[in-house]
Amino acid sequence: MHSLPLKFEAGHLYFTLGEDDWMFDTGSPTSFGAVNAIAIEGEDFQIPAAYMGMDAVQLCNLADHPVCGLIGGDLINQFDVRIDIDAGEIQFSKEELCVEGTTIHLGQFMGIPSLEVCIGDEAFRMFFDTGAQVSYFQHRSLTSYPAAGTISDFYPGYGQFETATHTLEAQIGGQAISLRCGDLPKMLAAGLMMGGAKGIVGNEILPGRLAGYFPRRGQLVLGDKSS
Repeated sequence: MHSLPLKFEAGHLYFTLGEDDWMFDTGSPTSFGAVNAIAIEGEDFQIPAAYMGMDAVQLCNLADHPVCGLIGGDLINQFDVRIDIDAGEIQFSKEELCVEGTTIHLGQFMGIPSLEVCIGDEAFRMFFDTGAQVSYFQHRSLTSYPAAGTISDFYPGYGQFETATHTLEAQIGGQAISLRCGDLPKMLAAGLMMGGAKGIVGNEILPGRLAGYFPRRGQLVLGDKSS
């Protein structure tokens, strides 16, 4: 098991490998970075220099954080991962890990995990994207929820965009969770529709709890919220 320091800054997750920070992004199917290879759990992985036109320099500028690159699903999905934001620690393991809490079944589309989210009386399929600082809900009812301000976000291949956000109450695996949701640009929303999703659940569901991301078993485990 490989334990590494974890930071949660400006809505993004970064783990430190050696002297470098890397963005942890389940929503990106491909990793990229300023180095040719990295080692996790004693295994070497080749890293391309860019993904959809974005490289480490552009990522640094958009995230406003010095990073060596981004680790996406092509690497993450080969491990069991324990995420503890409060303790500032992330663990990668080739062996199966255990986390106590609510187990949520994950689907997958092109290496990106998806889960069921209940909003009101309806159930929606959404991607689970730890690279997203807020969540997204592509539904006409979004503007009927309380306004929560405007944010600036970005996406590889698209760049930076702004969106108004709203706060809505949802249930994930039977747990009541408050989500701050924005509205994606049309081009990005079209990508969701291709994957059969109606939105994105961002990493906002992770602070204050121990979480287990077990993609090889198709599971996300959410521990109870810290008091």
